[in-house]
Amino acid sequence: MKAVIQRVSSASVTIDGRVVGSCNEGYMILFGAAEGDTLEDIEILARKTANLRVFCDENDKMNKSILDINGEVLCISQFTLCADVRKGNRPSFTLAMAPDLASEYYDIFCQKLVENGIKRVEKGIFGADMKVSLVNDGPVTILFDTEIWRKNGN
Repeated sequence: MKAVIQRVSSASVTIDGRVVGSCNEGYMILFGAAEGDTLEDIEILARKTANLRVFCDENDKMNKSILDINGEVLCISQFTLCADVRKGNRPSFTLAMAPDLASEYYDIFCQKLVENGIKRVEKGIFGADMKVSLVNDGPVTILFDTEIWRKNGN
């Protein structure tokens, strides 16, 4: 499971010219589920996301979490995070989780963010052609990859 966490001032997702999700200060998250990912991965990913300290304190140090600033989340499903580009120039997506289960994992991840204390979590529409806009603050962008965590025993 991969998640690209971007600290944002604002973000929105549009489908067919209509805004379907947005957030103010907080995170815009790109979420991709891969074959072999588990519900335990979701639990860990949601907890780490909620507690990640990348917001500045009064001394301009990244010491606060999204919970500390009462931030918001816009989460977008992104199967292309699971692309395999080792061979040739055209990505293969065979490592991505099957769409039905990936959609379920995406919904569960968003719910787990709420359960971990994030009050407002908005989403795109799984599988839709989306236009995403954001103002990346910093920029601060963090990549979470549960496969690496599993290999390293985290």
